[in-house]
Amino acid sequence: MRKLENSELDRKSIEDFKKSEKTPLILVLDDIRSLHNIGSVFRTADAFLIEKIILCGITATPPNKEIHKTALGATETVAWEHHENVLEVIENLKKENILTMAIEQVESSIFLQDFKIEKNQKYALVFGNEVFGVAQEAVAICDGCIEIPQLGTKHSLNIAVSAGIVVWDLFQKINWANNN
Repeated sequence: MRKLENSELDRKSIEDFKKSEKTPLILVLDDIRSLHNIGSVFRTADAFLIEKIILCGITATPPNKEIHKTALGATETVAWEHHENVLEVIENLKKENILTMAIEQVESSIFLQDFKIEKNQKYALVFGNEVFGVAQEAVAICDGCIEIPQLGTKHSLNIAVSAGIVVWDLFQKINWANNN
C-alpha cells in the first residue's frame, strides 16, 4: 500500500467546485466563538460539496487569518453569507421549503442513525454555540432535531466534530444509502 501524493488526488479547481452540483445541505452556524471551529466547518463543507454556510450572530466571517488556519482555502470555494438573527434565517429557510434541523439534545429528537433522508429535499442543519448549544428559541422553530448518540461521561462534542459527523452521515445517506 502506498500513500497517494497530492497530485494524484484529482482535486477540483475553485472554478470547478463552484460549477459542481452541490449536496443539498445548508449549514447554519449560530454564535460560534472559535475561529478554528468555523474554519473546520468550512473545510468539511468543501470536502462534501455543501451548498452553503450561513454564519449568524457573533460568528466571525472570512477573510480572517484564524479561520484560514483550519479552512485552508475552503472559504474561497464554499458559498457563505452572514445574518445577525438566526431566527429570521430559520424562518426564511422554511419559507423556501428547506427542512430545518437543529443538531441538539432535546425531547423527541431523532438519533442520527435513525434519521431518514427524503429524496429531493434540501436540509438546513443548525449548529449552536460551543457552551450553550442551539438556542431554545431556534430549537422551537426548527422542523425537528437530530441528536448524535453519545455513550460516555461527556454528553457534548466540539461543534466542528459534530458538523463533521452529521454532514458525513447525511452525505452518505443522500448519495449511497439506496445504492447497495
